[in-house]
Amino acid sequence: MEFFKIRRVIPFMRHALVFNIISLLTFLLAVFFLATKGLNFSVEFTGGTLIEVSYQESAEVDRIREVLEQAGLKAEVQNFGSSREVLIRMHPEKNQSNAALSQKVLGLLQAEGKPVELRRVEFVGPQVGEELAEYGALALLVTAVGIVLDLWMRFEWRFGLSAIIANLHDVVIILGCFAFFQWEFSLPVLAAVLAVLGYSVNESVVVFDRVRENFRKMRKASVPEVIDSAITGVISRTIITHGCTQMMVTTMLVFGGPALHYFALALTIGILFGIYSSVLVASPLVMWLGVNRAQFIVPVKSTAKDRNEGAVV
Repeated sequence: MEFFKIRRVIPFMRHALVFNIISLLTFLLAVFFLATKGLNFSVEFTGGTLIEVSYQESAEVDRIREVLEQAGLKAEVQNFGSSREVLIRMHPEKNQSNAALSQKVLGLLQAEGKPVELRRVEFVGPQVGEELAEYGALALLVTAVGIVLDLWMRFEWRFGLSAIIANLHDVVIILGCFAFFQWEFSLPVLAAVLAVLGYSVNESVVVFDRVRENFRKMRKASVPEVIDSAITGVISRTIITHGCTQMMVTTMLVFGGPALHYFALALTIGILFGIYSSVLVASPLVMWLGVNRAQFIVPVKSTAKDRNEGAVV
């Protein structure tokens, strides 16, 4: 589908070096913030107290969160199982036991005048958080290796290497933003990072497929001209796809509340940088790695009959 068609090819590759220098500087800044500030991990990673409470009627999650914040307690509040069940995750308080903390929370909630019952109190140790962090890093590694192998088999190793460099560029920048602003890094944010990996590689595949097609059609064009034509040809599709996706993510960002805020924020950063990296990072890398037309044109093998006919002539 195309809402518009660009007749004139845009010379993206002419400015490839400038764009990649900007990308490199952004990447190094993200790495610097990760190394100096680090990520602000949520309770799932650092350990803390889980408190489950039950209401007789539907619980007002936003009001519960507001009451706890007014009391100076940083907590993650969400429905659990039904609209009447609420799960509260809290970082451990200094010089305060789990029992004292749970009673303090229960007292604050009962002061609102609504019947509330304490169901359970559990402590999540930091060992569990370490395992989550390790498994999350392993998931990123497996996803990255899978992307490289998939593109290697579908196209050529240069495309796989370029795509994973561009996609990891997106991931590191997302993590760098979370480190710089000290936004909370939780399991939903990790899920968003993994989603961005798949989303970005999809855009790269679309561009790479058009590059392969143009190599077979544009016999006299140079490599930069082939890539420029491929990127220009998919711009309409890119705007439609990313525009519609960002509309849904923006809806979550604005109306999803605190539970979905950082998840949607990570997706927003990933979508914006995913467009940039697929067009202005992955494509120049493919060009600089030495892609050429001969890699996509299969030579015709002569048969024994053809050789015999040539000998007779």
